[in-house]
Amino acid sequence: MKSNIDLMKDELKALRQNGHNLYLSMLDDVRGLPDELKKELDKDGIKLPNFKIHYDSWYSEALVVIKQMLPDRLDDFVKQYKQDKRKEIDFLTYGISDYLLGLRTTKGYKKTVVVDKSAAIGKIEIQNSILAAVTKRFESKLFDIQEVLQSDIFDSELDTARELNRKGFIRGAGAIAGVVLEKHLGHVCEIHSLKSRKKHPSIADFYQMLKEKEIIDTPKWRFIQHLGDLRNLCDHPKERDPTKDDVLELIEGVEKIIKTVF
Repeated sequence: MKSNIDLMKDELKALRQNGHNLYLSMLDDVRGLPDELKKELDKDGIKLPNFKIHYDSWYSEALVVIKQMLPDRLDDFVKQYKQDKRKEIDFLTYGISDYLLGLRTTKGYKKTVVVDKSAAIGKIEIQNSILAAVTKRFESKLFDIQEVLQSDIFDSELDTARELNRKGFIRGAGAIAGVVLEKHLGHVCEIHSLKSRKKHPSIADFYQMLKEKEIIDTPKWRFIQHLGDLRNLCDHPKERDPTKDDVLELIEGVEKIIKTVF
């Protein structure tokens, strides 16, 4: 079963496809489509919609999406449909609502065409480009949501580690904090498109890549290196056992890193 996010992606994709098909429908009405494009559409089983019948419903759906996801472009989107305040009808002020009415203006006794429905082609192109921008914004918002959720999870895991440490489960607490550190550094490397040659890179591999690309400076690198040593003290038999203070230092250090290294 698809998640709600996947369903939203599918709906947005369908809305963009419908917008493109409406554009082709208008283009076919105004200028006629090239034979090659018609053959391609037939091959793909795509039947272009009747613009006058289907545009209003598409416009209403797109309007809601843009209002929610890209409100700073809402006025631009609406203006392509209709401009309420205009002194004359020309190429710039002609809207899709005029196209739907079949509006055509002329001047002089020769009835020279000032503007006709061909002016609407650029308007539907702009509306589709705004909708395309919504897709990028949508992906960006999903990324922001992912970051927030991940941060909440890490905070929860560190709270668990702190409680375990308080109750005397020192190694277990240190191990959890170490996993959070490793996951976060791996995520930061992924954001910056840094990949290790190793199949299972370690904390050391991650912070070394980040330092080499100057994403972290030398003091931060040394600090993370120290946290890695504390993590190893908890995970592997050493000359001494970790103390509560060691693990508390590790937990607080990891908490600092996940809020300052990104």
